[in-house]
Amino acid sequence: MRIGLQLGYWGARPPANAGELVEAAERAGFDGVFAAESWGSDAFTPLAWWGARTDRVRLGTSVAQLSARSPASCAMHALTLDHLSGGRCVLGLGVSGPQVVEGWYGQPFAKPLARTREYVSIVRQVLAREAPVRNDGPHYPLPYAGPGSLGLSKPLRPITHPLRADLPIWLGAEGPRNVAQTAEIADGWIAVYYSPRVAGMYEDWLAEGFARPGARRSRAEFEVAAACQVVVTDDAPGARALLKPYLALYVGGMGAPEMNFHAELFRRMGYGEAVDDVSKLFRAGDKEAAAAAVPDEMVDEVAIIGDRDHVRRRAAEWADAGVDTLLVGCRDVAHVRSVADALGLAEGVGLAEHL
Repeated sequence: MRIGLQLGYWGARPPANAGELVEAAERAGFDGVFAAESWGSDAFTPLAWWGARTDRVRLGTSVAQLSARSPASCAMHALTLDHLSGGRCVLGLGVSGPQVVEGWYGQPFAKPLARTREYVSIVRQVLAREAPVRNDGPHYPLPYAGPGSLGLSKPLRPITHPLRADLPIWLGAEGPRNVAQTAEIADGWIAVYYSPRVAGMYEDWLAEGFARPGARRSRAEFEVAAACQVVVTDDAPGARALLKPYLALYVGGMGAPEMNFHAELFRRMGYGEAVDDVSKLFRAGDKEAAAAAVPDEMVDEVAIIGDRDHVRRRAAEWADAGVDTLLVGCRDVAHVRSVADALGLAEGVGLAEHL
């Protein structure tokens, strides 16, 4: 199993120690560094800035939002970062949700699966650079000839020759149809909240996509990257308490009541009653009570918390369940080192060799 450092997206200001974390992660044997975006900091600039301090780790977006850039613009970002890093870019994409897409980017959210399929197709055309880029789909028509067009457009291909035509594209997906399409058209799946207990459900969704005609990868060639907080500690209750406000935010506040993909995912895990309680309290403005309503079991479904031996055993369970890469958020350099030590990274051997 590989381990990636998840930098996430910024709050009110940039994290003061991000550069130190990135350098420590590479020294400790982490496989990659990943950055996200919401409606503040972007996903590409931190990777270029702090990634310049690295020589080995992959630099990935997890995720860059489709509506933040046109497909051609996104491909330009990816091919640029890939050149600057010597072929270490991983392009992770996601649709976000209607509140962000329509409220922040001012674009329609409808038909996210069709939009994703077109988007990925255009990005791949840019990276292949075999011909001028064209797309006949309704969401990203190229060349554009619709309302407001001057009728002077022409198909183009990138001036810069991309370093890799097969630059890996991963998709963040949570629902069954989205995960199946990810298996069909992408090189990897970014699971925001993954639970080994229901791995069979995920594998069924993936298998549907791999079985489709023209699927890009087989299961053996496909990478599953799961976001997972890993905390090596003798105070598991205290660590859970620190994570509960974040779960309450995503379950209760990251999405409209009528469409919250994170909440629906936890419902599929069997936490429907808890989701209802947390959502009601969060929307009423009582965030402290919402966090307290998150059950311990719900935290342990999607995080690995405990002493060194417990963390090692649980990580092996995630690997056995089909996870190839854990995307781990770390608060400081000591946290990076504790994760690396527990999972055998600092010793230069794989996790399985310790079990």
